[in-house]
Amino acid sequence: MTGRIAGIARHAIPKGPMEVIDRATVTLEAGIAGDFRGAMKGKPYKRQVSLIEAADWDAAMAEVGHSIPWEQRRANLLVEGLDLPQIVGARLRIGADVVLEVRDETNPCERMEALAPGLRAALTPDWRGGVLTMVIQPGEIVVGDSIRIEE
Repeated sequence: MTGRIAGIARHAIPKGPMEVIDRATVTLEAGIAGDFRGAMKGKPYKRQVSLIEAADWDAAMAEVGHSIPWEQRRANLLVEGLDLPQIVGARLRIGADVVLEVRDETNPCERMEALAPGLRAALTPDWRGGVLTMVIQPGEIVVGDSIRIEE
């Protein structure tokens, strides 16, 4: 099964505004270039690149009765057409080069509740808040790139 990258976003400073971009460099050292989260110190890196499924974001929006842009979730990548694996160690290939490894579930924080009452709870079940990954193989990604689970 193959999905596609429907959006890329980053934020340069903690709590800073999200910048939606069309393409990004993904590195072993910094995750999405220009995103402060990817370069956090300490190992293992659990939060270099975060991903959320468009269908999960849409379901959460329907549940809380809002229409908030996906990047407000503060995820780096919006994925369409692929059920993200809920297994630590699963690998995702984006385009020809980039490989990410699932390290953890993205737990919704209080910032989600500030966006819309009930949003934190709406993102909690079944890893709906997304996945946190570590970069295994660097490269370039663009909106529209394919994404698939590596076997």
